[in-house]
Amino acid sequence: MPSEEVAWGVTPPMSTELPTELEKQANESLIEELRRQNNFESASETEKRKEVLKQIEAIGNEFVRRVAQEKEGHNAHLVKHAICRLFTYGSYRLGVHGPGSDIDTLVVGPKYCHLDDFFKYMPACLRELSPPGAITSMAEVPDAFVPIIKLVYSGIEIDLIFSRIATLTQLPAEPSWNLRDNHLLRGLDDSEVRAVNGTRVSDEMVNLVPEPSTFRLALRAIKLWGQRRAVYGNIVGFPGGIAWALMVARVCQLYPKAASSVVVAKFFNILLQWPFPQPVVLKNIETGPLQIAVWNPKGNPRDGKAMMPVITPAYPSMNSTFNISHSSFSIIKKELRRAGNIAASVMENKVPWKDLFEKHTFFTKDYRYYLQVIVIGMNKEDQKVWSGWVESRLRMLIQGLERHDSINLAHAFIKGFSRRHVCFSGIDTEKVLEGSMEYLAPDEEETTEDVREEAGVESSEETKVAIKQEENEDEPPKPKLEPNGSSTSLNGNTKANGSPKGFEVLSKTFYIGLKIAEGNRGLDLAHPVQTFKSKCQEWEPFRARLVNTCSIAVHTVRNINLPGDVFEPGEIKPVKPKKIGKKRVAGQDNSTRPTKRQNTSNQGA
Repeated sequence: MPSEEVAWGVTPPMSTELPTELEKQANESLIEELRRQNNFESASETEKRKEVLKQIEAIGNEFVRRVAQEKEGHNAHLVKHAICRLFTYGSYRLGVHGPGSDIDTLVVGPKYCHLDDFFKYMPACLRELSPPGAITSMAEVPDAFVPIIKLVYSGIEIDLIFSRIATLTQLPAEPSWNLRDNHLLRGLDDSEVRAVNGTRVSDEMVNLVPEPSTFRLALRAIKLWGQRRAVYGNIVGFPGGIAWALMVARVCQLYPKAASSVVVAKFFNILLQWPFPQPVVLKNIETGPLQIAVWNPKGNPRDGKAMMPVITPAYPSMNSTFNISHSSFSIIKKELRRAGNIAASVMENKVPWKDLFEKHTFFTKDYRYYLQVIVIGMNKEDQKVWSGWVESRLRMLIQGLERHDSINLAHAFIKGFSRRHVCFSGIDTEKVLEGSMEYLAPDEEETTEDVREEAGVESSEETKVAIKQEENEDEPPKPKLEPNGSSTSLNGNTKANGSPKGFEVLSKTFYIGLKIAEGNRGLDLAHPVQTFKSKCQEWEPFRARLVNTCSIAVHTVRNINLPGDVFEPGEIKPVKPKKIGKKRVAGQDNSTRPTKRQNTSNQGA
């Protein structure tokens, strides 16, 4: 009597067929292509990551001991045995990280350690106990949706988040101890639950797929595709790493015996045809033993508005794609359609896998007009905090732009571009805020001269995209950003050789491509832009600490005026179309030449 098939997911599988020889060959060629794309890190890099995590855990133990000494100093046994536990989550825990990937890391402490203690002691412990030069960058963001310390340690980017276990005075030291027990969530606030659930979701996901190795290889391919096509990044309205992983896991459930190549090929059309807003789930949603909010579209209006819900499997289930906008949803569907056609051709051995991973054309072809959101800071730490906050608010600008009658689509690029400038006065700093590349540091000079060239006066047939600078009583006064706080030129501050000594200004620019409705000859974006800037500047840390060292500006830019560093070698930068005029026939009577049309548009807009 044949054994019963194991059920995976909430519906029966679409196929339980074993891979054919052709599908196996496609799988091997997929592995080869991922190797060519440098998707796998070396064994030495993997060992380095493990060593770094050991060092971070040792530093975390000292952090907990210091808190124990302060709060439980009378209990010598507790202080002596005070430890943290370190858990990874995201791509590293799923086993799909590549060279240069960051490590998402959760520090878990006992009940007497709180988030305030984490930000009070952990940064100091990191600085004091790390080998000299190990930490090259560190920024604390306690006000983030999930409070975080971002650092670069021995060349590896690490995102540190924290949660206590409110029911344990001392954490178990056994290596096998984990966070899967739902009762460990008892007594945690929403922020702590979100922190703990990163690890819980990663572990649960791997347990819910038929063959983890098939899942991992397919996920590597989908992650690479999403990054190359610029549809990967939760913070700007696209699915993030966990969301794409959950979708891949669901396709693995539907094809439990398929090769990774088949999972990838089926993935695009399945998601393109998915009846959203019906959610993607890996198992039935648990209600759980605690009074914690669980994703519920019928009971929670916000949950009910989700356009493309992809639900995490660990209790309490949450929507991993709550940032998806109308624009990003449209872009995702377009990319799924393109990829589905290519993948089908790959499986027929008509085209290679590399065609699937062809780079996006966001800057080279897709848009004529862009918004550039420029954030600047006078030092590395403030700039990192400020730019991170502004990036987290970009979705609000997207929503405002989408509500504009004349904008069909607002497409945020998935990453910002960091630049270093050397300025000599507050006026220079203002120019950087306006998008000038004139003051780029020598080691960041553009190699293409046309970056600094103006496009000249646009013809009267061009759409005029304007952002009026309106007075806003709630907006803090714009400071003259100079190291000494003065508003005068620093020309008096000179080097030994008599030349002016400049000061460093750090900028990060985010780009939003705009599809403007046909027929528009004028477009005023003042309201959504000013609303966005005000929301950014209302942030309490900005008003209390960053207002004198950081600033923000939003401008429009034509594709022909984009700076050179957004293009990779070999890419063709857009150029201004040549005007095509009528040739005058020799001897033609010019006495009746029509009067030249007056351009009444506001060139200074």
